[in-house]
Amino acid sequence: MSNWTVYFSAGLGSTLAITALALIGEHEQEHWLLMAAFGASCVLIFVLPDSPLAQARNVIAGHCITALVGVTFVEIVPVNAFSLGAATGLAVMLMMYTKTVHPPAGANPLFIMLTGQGWTFLLFPVLTGAIGLVMFGRGYHLIRTYALYKNQKAEHSG
Repeated sequence: MSNWTVYFSAGLGSTLAITALALIGEHEQEHWLLMAAFGASCVLIFVLPDSPLAQARNVIAGHCITALVGVTFVEIVPVNAFSLGAATGLAVMLMMYTKTVHPPAGANPLFIMLTGQGWTFLLFPVLTGAIGLVMFGRGYHLIRTYALYKNQKAEHSG
């Protein structure tokens, strides 16, 4: 497979996943399934799908753990340089401790604290969106792998 095919495939998968998440929550803004970190998650899911950092557990739990840290900090401490740093450091530490490291999720405490998100943000978009992203990624790679297998089989039999 040529490099351009790989590049196009990763770009197409990312396009489809983000578009689908945007369309699902389009009519209910309080139930949007998108956040900026999901764009970075697409890089891992569609470019490096075999990486430990791109596995379902890491994507979903990584986003949920770091978002929980961010919302908890919003609720109990004032947002300032120290609390932003402490929340990010705690989020990284917890991802490492739980073996759910997903680098894009490291942005969640910062975003949540700077925008003042509340508890519902954990469900919409964090949990629901992360699950959707993983499902789209799995489905896309399954279809892509089948198409590649079918193409190789046709080349060898003809």
